[in-house]
Amino acid sequence: MGKGVIIACDFKSKEDTLKFLNLFNEESLFLKIGMELFYAEGPDIVREIKQRGHKIFLDLKLHDIPNTVEKAMKSLANLDIDMCNVHASGTIDMMKAGLKGLTKEDGSRPLLIAVTQLTSTSQERMEKDLLINKPIEDVVMHYAKNTKEAGLDGVVCSPLEVQKVKEVCGKNFITVTPGIRFKTDDVGDQVRITTPEKANELGSDYIVVGRPITKAENPVEAYKRCVAEFCGE
Repeated sequence: MGKGVIIACDFKSKEDTLKFLNLFNEESLFLKIGMELFYAEGPDIVREIKQRGHKIFLDLKLHDIPNTVEKAMKSLANLDIDMCNVHASGTIDMMKAGLKGLTKEDGSRPLLIAVTQLTSTSQERMEKDLLINKPIEDVVMHYAKNTKEAGLDGVVCSPLEVQKVKEVCGKNFITVTPGIRFKTDDVGDQVRITTPEKANELGSDYIVVGRPITKAENPVEAYKRCVAEFCGE
């Protein structure tokens, strides 16, 4: 499994997104398109970015009854995305349905991963708001095992949980890890976080980096720094 830096394009409009991408002079990037941008611009923003030669992680975190998720995934399968996700808390049956909907007749499909617990979720919030009283690491591992049982490719988790996920689900089970900050950054609304260098040491396959790159004074330099620290390039 190779390593990669995914830039979170959490912009409010197509104009802001393309202005950011133009800074990179046709360099091929791996980009995360989340709810904010997708809901603002619709599927056409995915098509345009793909035409520019970039890879796309469509981060919509589907979570609904299995039938609805399956039908939604059939629509997303037509966008030529490279990765998408669901919430593992939607149950094994829901994840299986999503996988079925995403798979084309020829058997091809994007990578499908599942969110375990958001990196903004602390033990206290999980217990108080969600009434889940198990240790957060146990919950993440249980969701990861469910994800593997459903046939998905991997999970979204904190870098701090990667090593345990690999132990439980195997070294080829993909880990995509947000909650990445440089040592000098403000942590913002994240709780379970680490640096690109530390994420590399912990074994993350992909890191998702947003504000430390997109809000940097020089986004291109910040991206290159992130790649250097995470991939050793």
